[in-house]
Formats: sequence, C-alpha cells, structure tokens
Amino acid sequence: MLAVSAVSRLALRGSRRVVVVAGQRQAGVQAVRRTSVRGIQSVAQTDRDTITRLLYSIGTKREVERHLRIFSSSSHPSQPAKFAVIKVGGAVLADLDELALSLSFLYRVGLYPVILHGAGPQMNDIMEREGVVPDYIDGIRVTNAKTLQVARRVFLEENLKLVAALEKLGTRARPITSGVFSADYLDKDKYGLVGKITKVDKRPIEASIRAGALPILTSLAETADGQILNVNADIAAGELAKELEPMKIVFLNDKGGMFHGVTGEKLDVINLDEEYDGLMKESWVKYGTKLKLREFKELLDHLPRSSSVAVISASALQKELFTDSGAGTLIRRGYKLFKHSSIDGIGADRFRQVVHDRDPEVLQGFQSVTGVLTDLKKTPYTIYGDEPLDVLAVVSHPEGEVPVMTKLLSSRGGVLNSVMDNVFNAIKKDHRKLFWTAQADDENRGWHFERADGSFTRAGKSLFWYGVQDVKEVEKIIMDFEAKGRIERSYLPVGPSAPPHRAAGGASATGTRAFSTMARKAFGQLPGSSRGYATAAAPLSTEPKRVALIGARGYTGQALTTLLSSHPHLELTHVSSRQLAGQPLDGYTKKDVTYANLSAEDVERMEREGEVDAWVMALPNGICKPFVDAVDRGAVERKGGKEGASVVVDLSADYRFEKGWTYGLPELYGRSSIRSSKRISNPGCYATSTQLLLAPLIAHLNLASNPTIFGLSGYSGAGTVMSTDPDTGKAISIPKVSAASLNGGVKPYSLTNHIHEREAGHHLSTLLPREIGGLGGVEVAFVPAVAPWFSGIISTASIPLKSKLNARDVVALFEERYKGEKLIRVGRDVPVLKEVEGKHGWTVGGFQMGVGGERVVIVGGLDNLLKGAATQCLQNLNLALGYDEYAGIPID
Repeated sequence: MLAVSAVSRLALRGSRRVVVVAGQRQAGVQAVRRTSVRGIQSVAQTDRDTITRLLYSIGTKREVERHLRIFSSSSHPSQPAKFAVIKVGGAVLADLDELALSLSFLYRVGLYPVILHGAGPQMNDIMEREGVVPDYIDGIRVTNAKTLQVARRVFLEENLKLVAALEKLGTRARPITSGVFSADYLDKDKYGLVGKITKVDKRPIEASIRAGALPILTSLAETADGQILNVNADIAAGELAKELEPMKIVFLNDKGGMFHGVTGEKLDVINLDEEYDGLMKESWVKYGTKLKLREFKELLDHLPRSSSVAVISASALQKELFTDSGAGTLIRRGYKLFKHSSIDGIGADRFRQVVHDRDPEVLQGFQSVTGVLTDLKKTPYTIYGDEPLDVLAVVSHPEGEVPVMTKLLSSRGGVLNSVMDNVFNAIKKDHRKLFWTAQADDENRGWHFERADGSFTRAGKSLFWYGVQDVKEVEKIIMDFEAKGRIERSYLPVGPSAPPHRAAGGASATGTRAFSTMARKAFGQLPGSSRGYATAAAPLSTEPKRVALIGARGYTGQALTTLLSSHPHLELTHVSSRQLAGQPLDGYTKKDVTYANLSAEDVERMEREGEVDAWVMALPNGICKPFVDAVDRGAVERKGGKEGASVVVDLSADYRFEKGWTYGLPELYGRSSIRSSKRISNPGCYATSTQLLLAPLIAHLNLASNPTIFGLSGYSGAGTVMSTDPDTGKAISIPKVSAASLNGGVKPYSLTNHIHEREAGHHLSTLLPREIGGLGGVEVAFVPAVAPWFSGIISTASIPLKSKLNARDVVALFEERYKGEKLIRVGRDVPVLKEVEGKHGWTVGGFQMGVGGERVVIVGGLDNLLKGAATQCLQNLNLALGYDEYAGIPID
C-alpha cells in the first residue's frame, strides 16, 4: 500500500527474468571483489543500474547511492551474510506479494538479506480448526507433540510459499528449514517442546548466498539427539544476528514501526545509550513495548556499534534502507556526545588520527595535519563529537564574531547511523548562526544543503550558512572572514562568478557551476506544488471537478461524503477503504460509487493520467505519506504539465508542521495562501477551537504563563474500528469508544503533550506582533476528555493576560477579529452542545473575567466532524480549486 511498493513493482516488471540457473553460478550472481564496490553483485549490471535509478524516486541520488555502496561493501565472499537479517512476522506473510516484491528488490540490486519468518497467526488458525486450544505461560507457547506437529507443517508450508513467490519474480531463494539452530529444552516440564538456542551454524546460509539464492529460514531448532524444538521467531532472529553480526536487523510487522503510547506518534529513532533508561521509566512504556526495548538493547549490546535494528512494514523496506529519513523506527546503541574547548579533552593523538584519516584537505595534499593543529590555535574553538569519534566537528567562535565550522569529519557509520545529525544539532543549540564549507563533490553534499538556509558554490567548493536571511548581511560577514583570514577562498560577491556572456553556462574553471541558494525552497517540495500566479482578483470558478477520498470509512469521511452530495461543482469519483472494498458507498446521492482499495501505485497512475482534480487524505496519523508521495510523483508526469497537478488536502497531523504545505484555517491565516496552494494540511479539531479562542487575544497574552484549555469531545472523535454486521455479514465501522463504555461519564486522556497542544502553539506563534515575538512563542496547556455524546467539542479556555481588561473589551476584540466570518458566531452566553452538534461553524461565548482582570475564561464549541474536520476540509478544497469558499456548506 505504501509508496515504495510502486518502486518495487516497476523495478521487477522491467527485470522479471531469472539471472541464475541452478548450479550455474558463473552465469548468474557471482561473488566478486572489485576496486570500487566489494561484495555480492549481480553480473546483470544493467538491471541493477535501472533499479537503482528507480530508488531515486524515494530519496536523493546521493543518499541512495551512499546507502547502497555501504550495504554492498558490508559483505565479502568469505562472510557473505553481513548485510541484514530480516525477521518476517506471521502477520506480514498474509500479504505475500508485497513481501516478495520488497525482498526481490534487494536481490536485484545485489543485496542478500537472510530472511527468517514466523507463522504464529497461521498456527493459531489451524489449531483452532483442529480443536487444539493454545496454551501460553509467561507469553511462551506451550508446545506438546500435537502442537509441534502443526508447527512443523505450517512452517514448511509458509516457507515454501515465500520461496515460490520469490522464484516467480525471478529471484532465487533456498528453503532452509533445519540445520541452522541447535537447542536444548528451555524448561521441558513447564513449556514442553520449546527450545533455547545454544548454537547457530551459518554454513547453510552462506552456501545459499554464494550460490546466488536468498536463504529463507524457519525458527525450528534441533537437540543433539535430533528432537525438533519450537523457538520464538524473534528470539531466533536475535541469536542469528549475534552470530552473523549484520549491519541491519530488520523486524517486519504490519504496523510499520513502534509508537508512542500516549500521542500515538511513530518513534523515528531511539538512541539506546542516551534514551534507554529514561524510556524504561516512562509510564506509557509497558508490557510488549518494554519487553521489545529490553530485547533490542540486549541484542545490540552483543553487536558492533555499526549494527542497528529497524522496525518497519514490508512495503516501506526500501525507504527505510536507502534514505536518510527512513520510514519506520530505527533503534541503535549510539554514543553520548561530548564537547570540549581544548584538544586535550579528547587527546591530541586521537584528534590527529581522525584528521589524518578523514580530512579531505589533508587527503588531497592541500593541508597537513600539523597545519590543521596550528590553525586550531588561532581562535577560540569547541570540538564536538561522539565517544568513538565516528563524527568530529570543530567550531571556531572568536568573541563577538560569527562562528565557523572549520571541520566536520565523519566516518561511514557516523553518516549511516545519523551521528552526524546529532552532532550538528548539538552545534545548532550553541550557535544561532553558523558558516561552513564542503567540497562540491562531497558525497554527503545533499546533507549540507538540507541543513543550510543558504549556500554558494564556486571553484569546486561550497559555502553554507544558517541563521542569516539577508544577502547583504551574508556579504558583510564573508568580507569580515576574508579580512581576518578565517576562510581560505574568495566567495564575494555572493552571486555568479562571471556574467553569463563571459562564463558560458555559468561554469567555473573547474567545470562546476557557481550558484546561490539564498532563496532555497524546502527540500523535497514538489515542483509546482504552489501555483506561480495570483488568484485574489480572479473570478470564482464553476467548472466541475473530481475528488478522490482516501480513507473513506471513518466518521470524517462519511461527513465529507454527505457534504459533497450537495456540492454544486464537485463530484466524488473515487473512495478507497481496504476493509470496505467492493461495497457500495452510502450517503452519496449524485451517483453510485463503490469502495475500492487503492494502492499508492494506483494513486500515482491516476494522478499521472489526470483522473482527479483533488485528493482528500482521511487516514490516521502516520499513514498518508506514501499516498502523498505517489501524488507528487504522478504530478511530475501529469498530462497537461505540473501546473495542472491535483490539490491535496490532508486531514491527519502529518503535514501540519511541514514547510511547503499551507495550514488551512482560513479565518485566522488568510485565504490567499490557500487559494495559491496545492498542498493543504487541515487543522485538528481541538486545535481549531483552541486557536480561534486565543487568536483575538494574541497581543494581550501573558507569554510567561500558559493558557489552559479543557476540551470535551463526543466519542466520534476517538475514531472507528471495523466489525461485522450480524445481519448481513458485511464489514462495518463502529465507534472505537462507545457511549455505553463511558457509563454516562467522561474520560480524560493524553493529559500532557497532546499533538493539538503543540499544533495550536506553533501556528498561533506566527500571529504574535513583531515587538513581542522575540519574547518567545505561544505555549498552550491542553487537556482533552471524551464524553458520552456522539459529536461536538466544548472547549473551556483559562487565559492569563499581560494587562487588565474587562469583559466588554474582550468581547469587542472577538467581534472585531471575526467580523464578517460566516462560520463564526460570537455570543454572550456559554455555548451548549445543541448549539454545536451538527453545526458547520464555531461558536464562542461566556467571557468571564477573573478577579483583577488579568485572567479571562472563554468557552468555544464546534462539531469535531464538521468545522473540526469535513467542513473545514471543504472550505480549503473550495479555495484551492477556485470556488466560492462556502460552496456546498450550509450556513447555520
């Protein structure tokens, strides 16, 4: 379903042929050692080059090639299994085609992971059918002779299915169902035929890889006298990794990562050395999460620091492995960072060795190690790095002058494991402005561009900076650097090194183009995602257009479907839901529409062929990115050109902080930016009400004391889960939290750090008057609770003020701020549920002042499914598509 699936399918469609004939190793995949790339490579280099280019659609060319080079060089003919161990959960085997595509993709680029699979869900299904009741003690399946018989049969069947699926795609695979794991009984009396691995024989695995086949293992083990024992697949994968010491240990699951127990957000990176003790004390880290973290730490403690664990879905495997941003959860040991104001802090010999081995100026003969040490003494400096010196950086910072990072020296592992990011972030905490240089042909050049506010390249070297926006200030700083000898090359003026008629094509003597990125766009932004023309004075459109809704089964999707039924210009042409595929869409009256199960590949094709004019992503947080990426890719090749690309409105929290996306709250942040945007993030329901409550008072807030908002929401805000209609047997959506489960009461949740808390503060901060903006941003304290009614939010805000106001003043501020807004009603009384539920606007009232007039309490209300989601989405769609903002929206 994810975006990289399309890459896998495209790659294998163009190279679906067997490159190795059994027994003919020389005709297929060979173990070769070359000067540039060592390890296992395919002699079908054309296939590899083609597929590598396809990887560029999920990451930059440089990062893809860097990761591929590192992984390829990890193995050697004498140790061919050093790339990765991939543990496949039984639930992942249910989507065999997706799994086979992802694994075949790795095979096509010459990488040979060791695959070990479980089969828990499949075993449970068979045992249930055969009347065998599973028994667990301490989370371990008690295994008797009957259970083991089922386990052997299931493991063999699932293993052969995976091998067959891979072979069908032209990927050689070898089933290895025994001979790798030796074991003793874990506790025969307690657990029965369950094993504890005592030895791993890697010879069958390495023989498979040398023969050009992916090894496919089960987790069954054998005792010394030949008794087969059942072993948990996660434990078997860990023991296998300890023996092979691979760079990556990948756990494939159907969730796509590990998630925060309170906010529900995916955890991107866990650095165990710095975070483990704190994480284990967190209240939300319990049960399975705590066990997994403990197992991962125990595993990584036995492995080199270059090894890391990734928890990811099968469809996002390529993005996790070949991009810096990844896609799942990365767990690594890491190191605690240091900073020293003297070379003595790390030792002169260690410093000299790093400079000698990694400094490009020294390696190319432009500077000596002694010269580096001499230059170091000319100004005050700070050395940053990690304990094993995978990354070492030097920042020169004379008193009263702009700092310069004179050295940033990283090992291969420092880049791959993001240590360089961690060191750079530590530098940013200490220095609000920074300049640094890098070679124009630096393999990590893209990394520098992503972290700079501006750059300039001349004569084979690039100058980068952050914290300075004015080009005149940049020139002044560089002139000062040159005058004091702090940079070696001339970068002035900040612009092309010669006029176009004197330097053809802007090329320098070295053949490298001189350029500046002072007005650099957000990295990864879709070209054409913001229209290049004004629409403020343009006539409103009435042209019919088509909308596709991804994630249509939830309450918000249903509400939007109802609104679109009455829209004068929009037609809902596609609705997608994996669970409801094939069923008719209810609530849409213009035409018959049937649910489909659209993949990212389908979305890319539809966008490319111009089948829709707008996409609405109504998916849970963390899910929609592959579909947005697919739209972006399709837009590049869309019929009619990029200017005709579709509008995307995302209802999740995924893009509410993203550069290049427009935050769509028209009443506060303006209509013109939405009308000129193609990528719009729809605000959260609580966040909408919170911002509308605080915005009129933005200049009067006491920034030293946070406003507090208590929000009560109907249970529809908790979302839906799938169930089966007892009468028809069809899949249906039911509320995740029901009124009955609340027993007439309310249930507070996410008591701190709710995502809408950060969202509201982040965007409100942009409204602060310039004279007080420097005092800090707006921070909001927010506590939500779910209530036993269906929909509607009542938010009560207690707001500290910096000076005394009376209630009349506050009401006047609200009336002035929201004058003419059709979906906002300013009243005097406290809003009640009946004024909110089922209504398309926002209502505010109450306006009670605290004693002394330096605190005001205000109550606001909206329907979480309407103004908190679907109605606001339709406002944004209307604006972006050129319609009247309120087309299709009943004005209450």
